[in-house]
Amino acid sequence: MTPQVLPQTETLRDEAVGLDLRPDTEILERLLAGQQAALAALDACLPQISVAANLLAETIRAGGRIHYAAAGSSGLMGLADGAELPGTYGLSPDCIAICMAGGVPTSAEMPGHTEDDTEEAQQAVSQAKSGDAVIAISASGSTPYPLKFAQMARAAGAHTICIANNADAALFDHATCAIHLDTPPEIIAGSTRMGAATAQKAALNMMSTLMGIRLGHVHDGLMVNVIADNRKLRGRAEGIVRKITGVSDTVARDVLEQAAGDVKQAILLASGARNHAQARHLLEQSGGHLRPALKQL
Repeated sequence: MTPQVLPQTETLRDEAVGLDLRPDTEILERLLAGQQAALAALDACLPQISVAANLLAETIRAGGRIHYAAAGSSGLMGLADGAELPGTYGLSPDCIAICMAGGVPTSAEMPGHTEDDTEEAQQAVSQAKSGDAVIAISASGSTPYPLKFAQMARAAGAHTICIANNADAALFDHATCAIHLDTPPEIIAGSTRMGAATAQKAALNMMSTLMGIRLGHVHDGLMVNVIADNRKLRGRAEGIVRKITGVSDTVARDVLEQAAGDVKQAILLASGARNHAQARHLLEQSGGHLRPALKQL
């Protein structure tokens, strides 16, 4: 009988044999090496991540939505990325949809059977329209929930960015942009919350950060579209205004108040814009990019 060939995400690594008999430090060293090897897999994916980031930017510019579709650990990676985008880059929460099999967990209970629920996926994907972007994530690339979501979203005219850790993933059949994260087998066979999920999170973070840059929400490494809705972030916003314009603490606070917390407009006011209306107009002309708006002053 021909032995069954397991997907890479399910394969047992040779060096994991006898793992439970080893000293703590040696086990941890091997776990860390597994995480580092998973991250190294992103080197080959940079062109695809770039394509995906620009699809996301195009979607937001056109008034579309970004839908994260996944189950289990992959769903948590999508949630961690998507839920941060409104605060970090000032995107409207309405632009982001987190579609996770079984719903976003509110406790430690996350049943595994929900990943097979294609009916739930069909209900969730009904919100995805032509011109939207879907990020479907699955370590195996065969998880029914994101697979059905990507299939139906593509048919509806949405851009589909499909991320999987197995080369022959069925998910890629429905991809506008396919990202294969060629992570090695896990130290704990099949525990894709480890290396595979680490690579997924890094890819998602890189993708959404490049999107934020291309939308004009980053200037010299500073998040100039941040939503300053707590003490720490208000201090950060003031620091950004000071860093870019060289004004005093008092002036930074004053222009931020005039701009109702809009960091880009505050920077323009501190740089010589006559009033709030001119600052807003300059940003409209530049497509929201601060650098060309500053050059007009």
